[in-house]
Amino acid sequence: MSDTQNLLTNRELSWLEFNQRVLDEASDPSVPLLEQLRFLAITASNLDEFFMVRVGSLLTAIRAGEMGNDPSGMSPLEQINAINIRTQKMVSDQYYVYLKQLEPQLAEAGIRRRRINELNDRQIDFVDTVFQEQIQAVLTPIAVHDPSRFPLLFGRTVNVVVQLKGKSESEPWRFAVIPFGRYDLRYITLPSIGGYEFILTEDAISMMVQRFFPGEEILATVPFRVTRNADLTVSDDDGADLLAEMEDVLDDRKDSFCTRLEITDSVTRPILEFLKTLLRVGERDVFLVPGPVGLSELMQLSHVSGFDQHLYPNWTSCASPKLDPSESIFDTMKSQDVLLHHPYESFEPVLRLLSEAADDRDVVAIKQTLYRTSRNSPVVKSLVRAAENGKNVTVIVELKARFDEARNIEWARQLEHSGVQVIYGVRGLKTHAKACIVVRREPQGFQRYCHFGTGNYNEITSRFYTDISLLTCNRDLGNDAISWFNAVTGSSQIQQFSQIESAPIGMREKLIEMIQVETERAKNGDRGHIMGKLNSLADPGMIAAFYEASKAGVEIELNVRGVCCLKPGVPGLSDNISVTSIIDRFLEHARMLYFYHGGDERIFISSADWMSRNLDRRIELLVPILDDSCKRRAINILKTCLRDNMKARTLTPDGSYLPPVGSPTRPYRSQLEFQRRAREAAESAFERNRTTFVPVEPNS
Repeated sequence: MSDTQNLLTNRELSWLEFNQRVLDEASDPSVPLLEQLRFLAITASNLDEFFMVRVGSLLTAIRAGEMGNDPSGMSPLEQINAINIRTQKMVSDQYYVYLKQLEPQLAEAGIRRRRINELNDRQIDFVDTVFQEQIQAVLTPIAVHDPSRFPLLFGRTVNVVVQLKGKSESEPWRFAVIPFGRYDLRYITLPSIGGYEFILTEDAISMMVQRFFPGEEILATVPFRVTRNADLTVSDDDGADLLAEMEDVLDDRKDSFCTRLEITDSVTRPILEFLKTLLRVGERDVFLVPGPVGLSELMQLSHVSGFDQHLYPNWTSCASPKLDPSESIFDTMKSQDVLLHHPYESFEPVLRLLSEAADDRDVVAIKQTLYRTSRNSPVVKSLVRAAENGKNVTVIVELKARFDEARNIEWARQLEHSGVQVIYGVRGLKTHAKACIVVRREPQGFQRYCHFGTGNYNEITSRFYTDISLLTCNRDLGNDAISWFNAVTGSSQIQQFSQIESAPIGMREKLIEMIQVETERAKNGDRGHIMGKLNSLADPGMIAAFYEASKAGVEIELNVRGVCCLKPGVPGLSDNISVTSIIDRFLEHARMLYFYHGGDERIFISSADWMSRNLDRRIELLVPILDDSCKRRAINILKTCLRDNMKARTLTPDGSYLPPVGSPTRPYRSQLEFQRRAREAAESAFERNRTTFVPVEPNS
């Protein structure tokens, strides 16, 4: 391993440390009980996706004989082995948190999981009824005669394997599998005097399994769960139909190879060997767990009604004080740029821009990118309505948005049928940029109204993802946005922009240039200062530029939620770099970048994290905030995140994270501060805009 490689942390191991920080929230007694349960479920869901995508990618490379090292110097096999050791420990910690900490507290709060031997007569009768009327009618046991011909088992669903006594001495036992498939009854609510009591469906099956196999001797029943590879990509051949290829990928994902087998640790050796053969997995891929498989489904319990006191207080996004709901969004944007900070401020103005544009007879065109949307998206409804109202609507729908492919295919077809010009992404690249442009005919000419964001056009996630929106009709930004959009849809050479930059051409160079400006100023004895907020930092070239800046004396403060391959605080290399990560109630998702620039401060928002895929293989945007008021606010948001000393964790050179030492004398929790600011600003605006009723005096 070279010295250069020693300068970077492995991406996969860094991600696992991020998931550990989420797990830490699940065991933090200061977090409300059901929120702790949610964090635990999130860590399990995160691990699902990690094994589907990252582990799947590494195993695919090993199968193909691709043994090259990653930027940290580790081969795919070395990474798999290191991942296995770390995840086995993490899974052990997950079950400790659930079984030893959360489950007893949940029971005390009134949410109780009942085992078979804990049911009273009334509950036994109830389970019997549910089994007869639902489970037995829906689920089907499948005997296994030839593992190579066994029907497909869906990934991320629970199954029960049954070991039965064989029918001859040469066959001491035989096996059957009861797949849950798409059956969504995981928790059976039990009749109880108080609180909420439930039994797991797999426990009910174990209790009643004899009815599936009358007259047979049952030796064991064990729940298990499979994770399958989802790192499947489309071909980049120009002649292929991208929509059809994506549908093929979705089909292939259903029966791709297994990357993980989760099974309860009460499993018998014959069952374990049978499943390893059936699923073609090795010992390394097996995770024996001491409790229910599929902890991600615990999320359902956090929604049980009647226990709101164990959740964070309800937060309703505030109206921006810059926006008057009685005024047209176009009039507001003409008078000022508006910076929105979600979820502290509502996403409604973005939805209103599209809704008003759909019905405004002076609007002639809408250009929009869609990466991830909600199930009943008001954004899509507005675009459909705009097309039906005769507007020229063009939408880039990214079909390759992982795990949202099926929904995006559905939206793309609906939009197309409504008269929208749909571009199915760009071959070879993912369109990850977040931009909307409304072109309106006005007396002075055509005006461009733009929205740029760091998050998706999804009103649901906007309630719990922290993101930045910029609403502007700045002429330079509007012209750049039109040129950028047309270049993307026309697959033409992206030209030089006035203000924005775009990946894969221009953004990396712009960022390196901005870092180098700070570096040169520091070398000349001037102040150099960079602040950044990202979800991930893994690109070796960008990290190298930061190292050079640090060595020159540039102060670099980074807030990186997830993967960070940079090693801060290394003497002679990164002494001047600090990295913190915030895991709190809302998912930190905004990307913001600040450069002191000799006092002429520059701040940008972006759709891109600093990973090679974002800078080189995705279509992304880097947008400067030009309005002075919005700029000051954006810088303040960034500084507030960097001040957090309660939910922030500090990255050390070895890749681990340290919590705050002791209790801060002045505790500062950025998300609570943002809530306070949003609430006070909305209240002040309300007071200013209150109507004063003046009585009319009668004529004398």
